[in-house]
Amino acid sequence: MAAVAPPSLDLARLPRHVAIIMDGNGRWAQQRGLTRIEGHKRGKDAVRAVVETSRRLGISYLSLFAFSTENWSRPRREVDGLMGLLRRYLRTELRKMMKNEIRLVSVGDITRLPSSLREELEQTIDATKDNRRMTVVLAVSYGGREEIVQAARALARDVRDGRIGPEAIDESVFSGYLSTRGIPDPDLLIRTSGEMRISNFFLWQSAYTEIYVTDTLWPDFDEQHFLEALAHYQRRERRFGRIIEHAERERLRAAR
Repeated sequence: MAAVAPPSLDLARLPRHVAIIMDGNGRWAQQRGLTRIEGHKRGKDAVRAVVETSRRLGISYLSLFAFSTENWSRPRREVDGLMGLLRRYLRTELRKMMKNEIRLVSVGDITRLPSSLREELEQTIDATKDNRRMTVVLAVSYGGREEIVQAARALARDVRDGRIGPEAIDESVFSGYLSTRGIPDPDLLIRTSGEMRISNFFLWQSAYTEIYVTDTLWPDFDEQHFLEALAHYQRRERRFGRIIEHAERERLRAAR
């Protein structure tokens, strides 16, 4: 049964793009005397909940931080288990993505993935490329600093080769060299497990993103938790570095 949206949730003012740092799988498992990989397995239910809820509400973009560049340093057994879970996710969810018009894209250095998994990921991305109802951005082998460095290198090569002049470079041009080009910056970033950091995720893209942190561990994060995060987002005044005039502030308050 679908969770009930909070009465204060305005379906006309939902974020266009929600990004999530899915943290706490290991702690969830440890608290229950289970292996860390069991925690990751249970986290799949939370992924399904936020994807289905986002689609139902009409949120256009959902980014999920699935595996960071730093995660490669984890024990081999855990890394192999995570790769297996990603493979299983691609196989079990493709039919649903096609049925619900969900496009899958990835950001990160997928060349580091096992070749068979990389092929399956690329095949899923290709199969869903024409879906338009919603986009799921899967951050795999992703690091924000690495992404910015790679973008700077590509831009430097274009300047060297005369394809663009230094004076033409601005924020919009630089954004076009990032792996998220064509995707709007996140309006809301959710982090589970209570950690107060963004862990090298979407460093450029999150310049004016609203951040919501919950103590809930990722495997316990369900549809109701997601709806509460959206309601909390709508109580924020998004300034983007500017001062909101009194009349606009009163309008926002009246809309709550």
